[in-house]
Amino acid sequence: MNIEWVMGLFGGLQIGLGGAVYLLGNGRIMGASGILGGLVDGSARDTMAEKLAFVAGLIGTPFLLRPLIAPEVQTHLTSNLILVVIAGLLVGVGTRIANGCTSGHGVCGISRFSLRGIVATVFYILAGGVTLVFLRHLWGLI
Repeated sequence: MNIEWVMGLFGGLQIGLGGAVYLLGNGRIMGASGILGGLVDGSARDTMAEKLAFVAGLIGTPFLLRPLIAPEVQTHLTSNLILVVIAGLLVGVGTRIANGCTSGHGVCGISRFSLRGIVATVFYILAGGVTLVFLRHLWGLI
């Protein structure tokens, strides 16, 4: 039986729970790109410890939970390193243009009925679909 959807559901619930805990604990919306961006550009000096703890949890939690939940994780990531770097840069530029990412707009924004979050989520889902059509079906890159 294929249970990938269960793992996706579990991951989504964890992201939603993390967003709720962050909002209740800090009174701020959780946005991973904003948190990471604040660390990179130095604008997060007053909340540096909180943002570093968030990033450490984001990176460390899969390593802690992997042996318990899914010891043999399979990914569908392409082995084309150049494509991965270009994709990462485009995601970074896109999150700066949209003033947020999936966690900020998609999880926290939609759950608060934020029009900006809903519009941003619609556009990044459309952009992802168009990108997939071009890269997989038209150009055969992935």
